[in-house]
Amino acid sequence: MVLRKGLTAAAAAGAVAFGFVGLIGAGTYAASGATQSGGVGLATGTVPAAYQGLIQQWGTLCPQISPPMLAAQLYQESGFDPSAHSAANAEGIAQFLPSTWATYGVDGNGDGKKDIWDPADAIPSAATYDCALARDTASVPGNAQANLLAAYNAGPYAVISAHGVPAYAETQGYVRSITALAQSFSAPTSTVAVSPQASGAIYFAQTKLGTPYLWGGEGLASQGGQFDCSGLTQAAYASVGITLPRVANDQWYAGQHPSRDQLRPGDLVFFATDLSDPRSIHHVGIYVGGGYMINAPHTGAVIRYDKIDQKDYIGATRVTQDGAAALPVRSGGNGAITAGSAPATTS
Repeated sequence: MVLRKGLTAAAAAGAVAFGFVGLIGAGTYAASGATQSGGVGLATGTVPAAYQGLIQQWGTLCPQISPPMLAAQLYQESGFDPSAHSAANAEGIAQFLPSTWATYGVDGNGDGKKDIWDPADAIPSAATYDCALARDTASVPGNAQANLLAAYNAGPYAVISAHGVPAYAETQGYVRSITALAQSFSAPTSTVAVSPQASGAIYFAQTKLGTPYLWGGEGLASQGGQFDCSGLTQAAYASVGITLPRVANDQWYAGQHPSRDQLRPGDLVFFATDLSDPRSIHHVGIYVGGGYMINAPHTGAVIRYDKIDQKDYIGATRVTQDGAAALPVRSGGNGAITAGSAPATTS
């Protein structure tokens, strides 16, 4: 629950020999240690193409926001679903309450009406609201973006009174989450650093080679220790202490997105029915190097190595602890996608 949804809300992740993977897992890591860095531009494929131009444009409305930050907010609010409606009566892709919309809604597309359900109006309105909060907290010391995010959650008065981010656990968590999640939408300006947990995740997946695929499988004893694609990647990263969401198109946002030539062992690799829309991601595997991944392919197959160069390859994610921790938990009551409910997100 954020300020937009209620103004008093916060005031009170073919076979190849084992030695092949082991060699890659040692040599490639040593050669790839560059610093992770994010820019103000959106990483390719991180938002639906229909909204990319709007987010890129309106994410520069004021200096305190950025396109990745705006994308992170929209993703957390609705999963980019323009029809989202919450139990608290928050509506649309940006999850405005009608009362808040009445003040901050703008006619972004110039068609003569302010439509809370139209992303061409709602996305500009979200940026407008953020910038209004930035103005309200302009005199507060500290990081201006952190202060506006805190105001988004707790209200400007709380930020002004605290002379910065107030000591509310929910508000501090919101600021951390959006700041970290924005990195998942940022186009890297240099090589993305390799996760130190990647080798352990690969090792876990290797131990499951030959295990039959089970749709919805999470490796539970009641499921015979079987997995589907995102169940395998979730369990592999859980084995090294990183909690990923259950479904593939949410795992996509667990870190930054290296290009094809920057792939390193341990990266998650994704496949989609529409390469312009990450919401259509239907499959995920764990990259092991040399153009191969470990994956749980489909019903009737076993966990195995497959080539990643397929026509539906959409990109990769380098999982980080902070990136995974920042991801929202989807529930049926908030108008967003319920984790595990959409068959298109697992294969």
